[in-house]
Amino acid sequence: MIITHFGRQHFKFQVGDTTFALNPVSKDGKGKVAKYGADVCLITTNHPDYNGREQTEHGGKTPFVIMGAGEYEVADIFIKGFGTEVELKDGKTAKKYQNTSYCFTFDGIKVTFLGALSHMLEPAHKEIIDETDVLFIPVGEDGFLLNAYDAHKLAVSLEPKLIIPMDYNEQSIPIFLKEAGAEKVEPVEKLTIKKKDIDGKLGEVVLFHEM
Repeated sequence: MIITHFGRQHFKFQVGDTTFALNPVSKDGKGKVAKYGADVCLITTNHPDYNGREQTEHGGKTPFVIMGAGEYEVADIFIKGFGTEVELKDGKTAKKYQNTSYCFTFDGIKVTFLGALSHMLEPAHKEIIDETDVLFIPVGEDGFLLNAYDAHKLAVSLEPKLIIPMDYNEQSIPIFLKEAGAEKVEPVEKLTIKKKDIDGKLGEVVLFHEM
């Protein structure tokens, strides 16, 4: 599996000819806009920073879009989504949105993508996740997303093999890395992993360059 990051919470997963897009930034959002063709587009939050589905229609591909809690099966991949509420900036004000976190297995690797999570998970949510190999977790500091301390605490409790922080900034990420004992981790542009590469790891932080 090849993971590419385009900033904010926008990630692209590739295995062979299959491409997943997660939370692409729309043309009205704050962040880098990247256009490519995807087979599946997962959107956690119907907010311009995360709902740019139109950016993943390219090269003859029109993605199957998932945006909401439930169970789905697409491209031979089973996906579970569960909902939480979040307050996000909408112009100069704050507005409540529904956030959906997704769990799925891609290339034999169990992925949990928490999206725009702002509160600690409830026990029922952790039961849905069950176990995960790679955890994508927001690290905020503006009162809208999980703060760095809560993000680290939640990440540790889920016991993932790899932890990938996202949506962070210059204030929040140093705190998170210090809590994780990962101050010296070097950011990467792209990550290529196989299941055998991460077996035996626990809580290793992978940091992508924030764009």
